[in-house]
Amino acid sequence: MNNSLNFDFLVIGSGIAGLSTALHLSQQGKVAIVTKRNIEESNTKYAQGGIACVIDRLNDSYEKHCADTLLAGGNVCDEEIVRKIIKEGPVAIEHLISLGIKFTKSNEMNSRTKSNDFDLGKEGGHTERRVLHAGDITGFEIEKGLVEGCKKNSNIEIFEKYIAIDLLSSKSNNNSNENSIQGAFVLDIDNNKVISFTAGSTIVASGGAGKIYLYTSNPDIACGSGVAMCYRANAQIANMEFFQFHPTILFHPDAKSFLISETVRGEGGTLKKITPDGKFVEFMDEYHKLKSLAPRDIVARAIDNELKKSGDDCVYIDITHRDEEYLKKRFPNIFEKCMEYGINMSKTPIPVVPAAHYSCGGVQTDVNGWTGITGLYVVGEAAHTGFHGANRLASNSLLEASVISKLAAIDISKKVEGFKKIQAKQEVQKWTCGDATNSDELVVISHNWDEIRRFMWDYVGIVRTQKRLERAKTRIRNIRYEINRYYWDFNITSDLIELRNIASVAEIIIDSALQRKESRGLHYNSDYPKTSEKYKNTIIEKNKEF
Repeated sequence: MNNSLNFDFLVIGSGIAGLSTALHLSQQGKVAIVTKRNIEESNTKYAQGGIACVIDRLNDSYEKHCADTLLAGGNVCDEEIVRKIIKEGPVAIEHLISLGIKFTKSNEMNSRTKSNDFDLGKEGGHTERRVLHAGDITGFEIEKGLVEGCKKNSNIEIFEKYIAIDLLSSKSNNNSNENSIQGAFVLDIDNNKVISFTAGSTIVASGGAGKIYLYTSNPDIACGSGVAMCYRANAQIANMEFFQFHPTILFHPDAKSFLISETVRGEGGTLKKITPDGKFVEFMDEYHKLKSLAPRDIVARAIDNELKKSGDDCVYIDITHRDEEYLKKRFPNIFEKCMEYGINMSKTPIPVVPAAHYSCGGVQTDVNGWTGITGLYVVGEAAHTGFHGANRLASNSLLEASVISKLAAIDISKKVEGFKKIQAKQEVQKWTCGDATNSDELVVISHNWDEIRRFMWDYVGIVRTQKRLERAKTRIRNIRYEINRYYWDFNITSDLIELRNIASVAEIIIDSALQRKESRGLHYNSDYPKTSEKYKNTIIEKNKEF
């Protein structure tokens, strides 16, 4: 294989955002998808709950969905973008269905909501039933359908176990400051080769950053690579202090990152704590009028507070009022997983704890995913469109990714020729570091990774203080100095690439949190417990030192 490959479009990432964008772009030209693991491995694959969309027009409306989104988002979402994405939702659903993705029908569940034959779920923050699902493995089914569609498409070439290192930045030969992106430097992991992928348009769809925290619902791939790469390419990063902690991850010593979907509470499950005499009692009525269906930031802080007060390891979701047959049908994956650990959810409350789940901030883009930089788009969780505001409404993420992927493809079709004219006048960046080599510093990489995840959990977690944030800032600066000065130039490995990205995004989150002198949505600072009357986005730009 040559050390340079050229395509019309380069897509980095293989979740719903990346694969959907690739399918739309394949109508315009040749598309390369690079993904650092197998193509199926993504945050999308593990999404249980569903995809929010106004389907039941008799009981629901775009206005209601917009109102719920704005309220959950701390009333700081971009309202115009919220309306655009929600109104485009039904078309996005039709596209998924056209790929063979099957959502659960009402006759399969004896559903109370029978609109277009879909069984519609209800989750925290939603005032109506509008969540389409495929049992409790919605993300798995969506991912499977999209992967099959991409593999069948002759205009799409898939590169598995290829990890992007940096975006390929270019500037004009006439010393103009106009920056553009013409692809990415990518490490072929199996062959230890760095390859330049060049393209007229590069779409970053690399997903979330949950692995920055010690406890997370995310798979190991979620290292924030898209935000980190775009930051280094001088894109603006917005509102990264708003990191969502899912309230309910299965608590068991042998379980790793297993999510207990919010739909369990949507179907009547209640959050309970255990009293000293062994009784299960509800507690969410002390925190919010919606009780166990309150928005996620409120539920996560409530659980955190209860655990700190009691010293207990976990709280519980009690859905034992539902019979076993119903639970097996509605939550087959969750039921089976709980049974693996000796928990029959029809008879025993499920032990749960909060964990890092979803980044509401990201690379600043417009509603089409464009960053404002020639040739560079960002879609999905790596992007900040203004849709989620200070707190994501449940099941809105798959909706956003599906809608924006189509809008991005349409926008690229209008701009791509202009991009090419600009790029033709520019010199393509060359790879200057040495070849990839195996690192003799694996113990250092492992130690730094663990240290970052632990202090991010302790100091930049659900509840923050200025002193904790300043401690985190001191530690991350030292680690980033090590990465960039001691061994980055010598050992280009996938582990080091991921560590570099985690460290970069961790510092962006810390800097964003330090800037916000208020508590709002997912950002709660005990030193600034009130919400400011004036809201503005937190914008972080590249630090010249790193």
